Amino acid sequence: MESPPLVPGTKVTCAKTVSESDVYLFAGITGDFAPNHVDEVFMRKSAFGRRIAHGALIVGYMSRASSLIIAQAPASPEGYTPVSLGYDKIRFLKPVFIGDTVTITYAVERTDLAKHRTYAKVEATNERGELVAVADHVMQWVKA
Repeated sequence: MESPPLVPGTKVTCAKTVSESDVYLFAGITGDFAPNHVDEVFMRKSAFGRRIAHGALIVGYMSRASSLIIAQAPASPEGYTPVSLGYDKIRFLKPVFIGDTVTITYAVERTDLAKHRTYAKVEATNERGELVAVADHVMQWVKA
């Protein structure tokens, strides 16, 4: 690959309001029916006072942003397909509640032409501007 399909500074944002159906569908898909996600009465007695969204659901929203950034690339080098190698240093800093609108900012920080990779910083904020989750994302550009 002669030049990176995404250059440092390339950025995308997207937002999603976390609905009750998002949480229940995610619980059904994953089998994670922990009370902190699905039991309102239980969570009223907790320090949070109400149900919180699954952290992995927020990572799913981050994945949407990685797909959107690929769409921003001028063009993938011929014969290369972008795939996620994973998210590193994922941290859930504050709870995300049902009804919160989460904005994901995905920003390419660097590229490694020898390894055909891009590295990005991903941040999730709520509608109050609070940082609720962060991660580093590694994308591999695979030659067919």
